[in-house]
Amino acid sequence: MGIPVVDFSKVDGRERADTLALIDHYCQEWGFFQLINHGISEELLDRVKRVATECYKLEREASFRNSKPVQLLNELVEKNNDAKIENVDWEDVFLLSDENDEEEMKKYRAELKNLGHKVMNIMDENLGLPKGYIKNAFDGGVDNTAFFGTKVSHYPPCPHPEKVNALRAHTDAGGVVLLFQDDEVKGLQMLKDGVWTDVQPLKNAIVINTGDQIEVLSNGRYKSILHRVVPQTDGQRRSIASFYNPSLKATIQPAPQLLDTKVENKVKDVAKYPKFVFGDYMSVYVEQKFQPKEPRFQAVAAI
Repeated sequence: MGIPVVDFSKVDGRERADTLALIDHYCQEWGFFQLINHGISEELLDRVKRVATECYKLEREASFRNSKPVQLLNELVEKNNDAKIENVDWEDVFLLSDENDEEEMKKYRAELKNLGHKVMNIMDENLGLPKGYIKNAFDGGVDNTAFFGTKVSHYPPCPHPEKVNALRAHTDAGGVVLLFQDDEVKGLQMLKDGVWTDVQPLKNAIVINTGDQIEVLSNGRYKSILHRVVPQTDGQRRSIASFYNPSLKATIQPAPQLLDTKVENKVKDVAKYPKFVFGDYMSVYVEQKFQPKEPRFQAVAAI
C-alpha cells in the first residue's frame, strides 16, 4: 500500500472534473498524493538528481561521518545502551537559493514553483475560492513576496536504525510542499488513520503534501498530516523538498468565503482557526515543530 497517484496531465483534458474531484478527495482524506505527468521534463529531473548527489558526495559526505547524530549513535552502541536518540535526526541538509545555485537548479526551482501555482489554483477551485486566492493570501497583498525555498536532504545508511530517527514526525508549517524524493530508497512515511504508510518511491513523480497554513485557509477541510523518515540500513536516500509558504508578514485566517454562509437558514461553517501573522506562527513552530500542532494554533491566537 502507498499513497494515491494523480495523472496531472488530465487536469487539462476531458477528465478534468474527475481529476479535480480526486485531488479534492486526497487533500481531505490523505494530505499526501503523488503527481505524474506533471510537465517537468525527465531530462531536467535526471540532471537535478545528479547535481544533488554529486554535491553531497563531494562536499558533505565526509563531514557527516563526524556529525552529531553519528557521534551520539556510536556512543550508544559502545555503551550497549538500549535507548533511542530522540533530539537529533539522521539527516544531512543544505538549502538552495537562486542567488548561489547553478542554472540547472534555478530552472528546476522555477518549474516547480510554477507547478505549485497550478496546484494552489486547483485547491482554490475545489474550495470554491476565487482563482489565485491562496497565492494572494501567501503574498500578503504584495505580489510575489511569498516564500519559496528548497531543502536538499540526504539520509545515509544507518547501521542501527532502531536507535535513531532519520527525521522525526511533524507536520509542515507552511503551505504546499512539493517533494522530489528518491526513486529507489524508501523511508518517507505519513500517518493515515493511525497507521504509518509508506510514501512509495515512484520515478520522477512529485509528491504533494499540505501544510498547516492550507489547513487554516481551508478552515480544516484540508489537513496537514504527520510524516516522518525512517532510517534504512541499505541505500542512501535523497530528498529535495520545496516549500511554498506565506510571507512572514502575511495574515493567515480561514477564507471568509467558507464562513457564515447561510444556506436554507443554516450556517455553513464558523471559523475553527484564529487569525494570525505567519511570522508569529513560525516563531512558535521553530520551538514546537515536533510537537502536536493544535497548541501552536492556540499560541498564536493569544498573541
